Amino acid sequence: MSFENLGLSEASIVAIRRKGFSTPTDIQREVIPRLLDGSKDIIGQSQTGTGKTAAFALPILEGIDEAERSVQAIILTPTRELALQVADEIKSLRGRRHVYIYAVYGGQPIGPQIRALNRGIHVVVGTPGRVLDHIRRGTIDLRRVRFFILDEADRMLDMGFVDDIKAIFRETPKEKRVLMFSATMPRGVLRLAGRYMRDYELIKVSEDELVPGEVEQEYVEVVPARKLSVLKKLLADDFHGIVFCQTKRETRELSERLRRTGYNAEALNGDMTQRARESTLLRFRSGQTNVLVATDVAARGLDIRDVTHVINYSLPMNAEDYVHRIGRTGRMGRKGRAVTFIMPGEFRRLRYIAQVAGVEIEKSELSEEIPKEYHENYGGSRGNHSYKKKRSYGGRSQYGRRGRY
Repeated sequence: MSFENLGLSEASIVAIRRKGFSTPTDIQREVIPRLLDGSKDIIGQSQTGTGKTAAFALPILEGIDEAERSVQAIILTPTRELALQVADEIKSLRGRRHVYIYAVYGGQPIGPQIRALNRGIHVVVGTPGRVLDHIRRGTIDLRRVRFFILDEADRMLDMGFVDDIKAIFRETPKEKRVLMFSATMPRGVLRLAGRYMRDYELIKVSEDELVPGEVEQEYVEVVPARKLSVLKKLLADDFHGIVFCQTKRETRELSERLRRTGYNAEALNGDMTQRARESTLLRFRSGQTNVLVATDVAARGLDIRDVTHVINYSLPMNAEDYVHRIGRTGRMGRKGRAVTFIMPGEFRRLRYIAQVAGVEIEKSELSEEIPKEYHENYGGSRGNHSYKKKRSYGGRSQYGRRGRY
């Protein structure tokens, strides 16, 4: 099926061709016709990178009344980076239409945002906190909204935005289309749908679409004092990857230690200003930086391609975080490698993560013999483990097929 068969206007087709798109993805094939012709609300289960922004943006652009300078679509995202990314993507799809799109988010002065909103914006993309701030100031009026979209709904619930979302929802009219997009479908998302959606349809893309590609997954058991030396063994000449740390401080300290020894490494974390984060990402995308040392701010919602490696320098807290981290590599049909560092005593959590995520994590050849006293001090176990899927929900993991994610 081509984009021409989805019911889009010539203006949209021209914009799509200019971007170089030829064939719609699964989520686009399912969502676009339903938004153009149907009346149901929609929940779309779709991993970042499957084209979900275009899936809802193209129908929204078709329905905007350009002559009415009011907010007709509100899109909520969990992070500033994703708000900017979504806004830029919609702008690239509007073609010659006089549709005004604007991103509002914290971390920047509110004055320029107020002036832009006063000029008249059709589509607002924003983080819940800043959108609610504008509502309370009277600088955003959502009474004419026709589309209410939650992007990365599962993550917004994890980040505690549910009360802000409810407050914003109350400011919108009763008659509107409500759309939610989520990489996973936890109970919280379905509860939110049951409360705020009328007659809705759940659309899941195929598992091949949910899985970003072939990712070779390994773990390295290492004591803290040896982590940096093992990491350096992974930083080969063809390395262009993300090293995930648990804390902001760790990203700063590790990136500085790598720079001192000659690596092109930079930190990315939530303490940085928006401008600094954007500059860091630009250098990483262009190849000026090949090692991005980041917190989970880089795990989802960022347009980062050609990532060869993901290193979990710190073991993630849960299976979902693990899935989203390693999903940064192995995309667009490319191979990827994910290596997770674990300390003695963390085998049990790694095994649990592997079981819930439905993946196989093999022991790496880089693993070192751990002195007996470390196992005794950390309460760990010894042995040549390979953690494999033993069970999953409904016969499969909620994150995709075994060993693929």
